[in-house]
Amino acid sequence: MFFTEENVVSVELNNLRLPLATFVLEVDVVLAGRVTAIFGASGAGKTALLEIIAGLRRPAAGAVRLDGAALTDVAGKIFVPPERRAVGYVPQEGALFPHLTVRENLAFGQARAGAEPTAGLTFAHVAEVLEITALTERRIGTLSGGERQRVALGRALLAAPLLLLLDEPLAGLDAGLRDRLLPYLARVRDEFRIPMLYVTHAPDEVMALCDDVLVLAAGRLEQRGVPAAVFEVGTAPRYVRRR
Repeated sequence: MFFTEENVVSVELNNLRLPLATFVLEVDVVLAGRVTAIFGASGAGKTALLEIIAGLRRPAAGAVRLDGAALTDVAGKIFVPPERRAVGYVPQEGALFPHLTVRENLAFGQARAGAEPTAGLTFAHVAEVLEITALTERRIGTLSGGERQRVALGRALLAAPLLLLLDEPLAGLDAGLRDRLLPYLARVRDEFRIPMLYVTHAPDEVMALCDDVLVLAAGRLEQRGVPAAVFEVGTAPRYVRRR
């Protein structure tokens, strides 16, 4: 399934509650954009929220529904395992298998999609879009940070998810490399049209990629809106939160 104007994949986060070390994450929102940013300072609860959606954490209360289907429902005692959620997750470090080649890492994602590749999500097409065809026989340890991130994204795409979760995919990269990788993320958005939740604390990335923004602060939804309503032109960084 791909995003179209007529067929939007909805993500319902119903009264989620998860106690963390210094605060309680509490979110109640419905998402239906192409790319939704989950924005906030480090430690705001952004990664914990993605992990609940991916099935890597169990909330104390609430429910997660993807296109109306319950993935987690604490009251209803429903919990779909991560591998059966049709949710692609790219953590900050990519979590690639270092002992395998790029091709073998990508094939792992493809195996999760089943025998029949989803239209547009063939190995060759994903490798072409991300410009990693020439890397397929290399070991992960020989890749640059940007190359590893593109391979991790390709592996997630080849699993044919209904929803893609990206946890600060450009964090830890220098400014020049971030600028070079942003077009790849934009091309994934436009080429494959899979809805994405994009965790970041960088306003420039939100402005370049996203059409909806959730601002988290200490586990609470502080603000929501289109990027232009949340950010304004600054100096360094180029965009800052509106006051």
